[in-house]
Amino acid sequence: MEMAKELNTALVKRKKNGKINIKSGNKIDKVVNWTIWILGILTILAFFFFDYTGLNLERAITGTFHNLKVMFLEPTLNHFSWGEAFYQVGITLGLGVLATILGAIIAFFLALMAAENLSKPWLSRSVRVVVALIRAVPTVLWVLIFAIAAGLGSEAAVLGMLFHSVAYLVKAFSESFEEIDPGIIEALRATGSKWWHIVVKGVLPSTFTYLLSWTFLRFEINFSVAVAMGAAAGAGGIGFELFMASGFYFDLREVGFITYAILIIAIILELVSTRLKNRYFPSSAQTV
Repeated sequence: MEMAKELNTALVKRKKNGKINIKSGNKIDKVVNWTIWILGILTILAFFFFDYTGLNLERAITGTFHNLKVMFLEPTLNHFSWGEAFYQVGITLGLGVLATILGAIIAFFLALMAAENLSKPWLSRSVRVVVALIRAVPTVLWVLIFAIAAGLGSEAAVLGMLFHSVAYLVKAFSESFEEIDPGIIEALRATGSKWWHIVVKGVLPSTFTYLLSWTFLRFEINFSVAVAMGAAAGAGGIGFELFMASGFYFDLREVGFITYAILIIAIILELVSTRLKNRYFPSSAQTV
């Protein structure tokens, strides 16, 4: 019946002059198109309701370009040294590494319980529901929650990133476990292997490259989050220095320098991660 309804959405009508008029599309396409049109119209109408009092458009555009020029063409350090800059970058990297490693270890064991081919149905569904709820809450909110509970500092940042990392990796790891050839697990069970033997001898060898690849990806995400959380949770690092330079000192040159530093570190991490995945885990790099 559903197929018939979908086919009926594409109607072919013959006009009197012999030409065929084809009407294609379904309800989903119509909803998407109407949504785009409505959002576009609302966006245009919003410009007519803005308060433009005191706005000098020419001065605003000139000032914006001047600030961008100072920020990105004249970067420099004024309030801390190069040594302190490297130290702060190290703190940010440390926050990301710690949250990723702890998250990957915890997620591995939870993913074994979440995988439908390795766990009981009720246990798998329970774990999936819990991690889905955790994953639905943004990392920033988790950090703020732990900042209230444990106080401002690196502990709140690590715990907040850890919670979301675990939920993220449980989903990725469990799906990797479920893609294992069922014949491998059945063969091991037929030989009388226990559950842990199946995990060690069958699951890990088949999914190890995928687990590492997903862990690399999560580390790249955690580094970006650690930059923002350095200021939000008072955890320090290069993110806190960026917050001070932009909000406290209002030093555009220092903001530009820190922005370049973060961009360079992110590019280096991406290149290192990609090279490692292409060299040691080529199949997983293509999959992810």
